[in-house]
Amino acid sequence: MAEFFDRLNDKHIAMIAAQPVFFVATAAADARINLSPKGYDAFRVLAPDRVAYLDLGGSGNETNAHCLADGRITVMFCNFENPALILRIYGRAVPVLPKDAEWDGLAQHFTMMPGTRQIFDISVESVQTSCGWGVPVMTMERERPTLKKAHAQANPSEWAAKMSTRIASIDGLPARPTDRFIAGDE
Repeated sequence: MAEFFDRLNDKHIAMIAAQPVFFVATAAADARINLSPKGYDAFRVLAPDRVAYLDLGGSGNETNAHCLADGRITVMFCNFENPALILRIYGRAVPVLPKDAEWDGLAQHFTMMPGTRQIFDISVESVQTSCGWGVPVMTMERERPTLKKAHAQANPSEWAAKMSTRIASIDGLPARPTDRFIAGDE
């Protein structure tokens, strides 16, 4: 049975910390729904009513465009081990780029990875847990290093030029591209 909470509690935070993957969904009026899996050590609980995640450059910039247009976001965690549990965070997200005044305050919570493009700052509006009994039991074998490796090997000026073209969603909604290449702290 689903339960709703106004904010994250200690059990939720512990469950989140144990998960190697999370899923992010966004939408805007008259646009496609975007759903993306996220890995790496990229999610932080900043407070019971505030979370954030580090975003690396990818093929598009859908989440940025949707958050600028609408702001709604859902983040989902599944416990693929026992006990079965699904946790969803419903909230409002703001994309924060390296050029934004809020960047330094948010960035201090993360280890920068090669290709870091933005941080999504999320105000938690509600939290839902559900049984997860239909989710398979799986174990994490390893992280896939391909994305970080590709960014680490990129020419910084070519990378920045490529990311500067990420100015619209698939449906033509405006997005804010990052303004610089981040080599990472790893």
